Amino acid sequence: MSDRLRHFRATLANYRAHGWQLARVLMTRDALAELRREAARDADADADAETGGAGAAGDVGVELKFENVAARESDFDAMWFRRAAGGGREAWELRLAAEPYALFEMFEPDEAEEDRQDVRREMEARARMKAEG
Repeated sequence: MSDRLRHFRATLANYRAHGWQLARVLMTRDALAELRREAARDADADADAETGGAGAAGDVGVELKFENVAARESDFDAMWFRRAAGGGREAWELRLAAEPYALFEMFEPDEAEEDRQDVRREMEARARMKAEG
């Protein structure tokens, strides 16, 4: 496993330990390529176990998933986490994968999804600026 994917998994484990749920995954082309290679290795190993070594080809057009969440191409590596908060609110946090930087937002229960999406896009823009240095 690559260092990049190790960072993703370590960050995910930390957030899960505190009750957060992985909601979205943003990966650079390099990270997606590493995830694709890892998925192909796992598929080949599974196929070898099932077929006695015949192997399996990786499906190129298949949606890549990281921990059962679709991985979307981005120009920075990050994960979106969410969890329930008091008063019916929902907390969302955008965490860069390779460095300790996160942005947090609390959404009210009656807040429209379109408004939430606008806020999340703004948060991604801020995280992108941080990731670019």
